[in-house]
Amino acid sequence: MDEIINRVANSKLVTIDLEDWYQEGVRTVFDIKDWLFEGLLLREKDFRAQVGAHDWSQYQDHFIALTCSSDAIIPGWAFMLITTAISPYANKVVIGDLVTLETQLYEAQIATIKISEYKDKPVIIKGCSNKPVPENAYISLVQKLQPVVKSMMYGEACSSVPLYKVKK
Repeated sequence: MDEIINRVANSKLVTIDLEDWYQEGVRTVFDIKDWLFEGLLLREKDFRAQVGAHDWSQYQDHFIALTCSSDAIIPGWAFMLITTAISPYANKVVIGDLVTLETQLYEAQIATIKISEYKDKPVIIKGCSNKPVPENAYISLVQKLQPVVKSMMYGEACSSVPLYKVKK
C-alpha cells in the first residue's frame, strides 16, 4: 500500500494566521455622550469635573475605544483629557469604535514582523478565525509582505485564493 504524503506539510509554504496575533484583554467602548449638556454640548467646567470624579481604575488592563455617539462636535482636547486620566490604567486608548481599536492593535503587531523571514517564500494568509480580525489588518499584512514574498494566497492550503505572485 502506498504511503500517504502530506505535500502541504512538506512544502515551503508559510501560513500566517492573524488570529495568533490577537491581544487578549477586555475591549471597552467609552462613550462621552452622557457627559455632554443635553447630549450635544460640551461645557468645559462640567466636563473636567466628570473626568476628575470618574473612577478610571475600573479600566485596568482594558483596551479602550473613545467615542461620542451623539452628533456633537467634540474638541480634540476632550479626548486628550480623558486619555490623560485613563492611560495609567488602560493598555491602549484610541478614538473610534471597536473596529478602529482592533485595527490599531493588529497594526502594532504587524509592524513588528521581521519580513526577512518571508523573503522569497510562498505565503498563505489564513482566512477563517474565531477572534475578531478587522479587514484592515489583512490589508496591512499584504502591504508589509508583498515586497519580499514569492507569492501570496488567502484561505487554506487546500482551497486558497491567489493574491500575488512575483513576475518572472
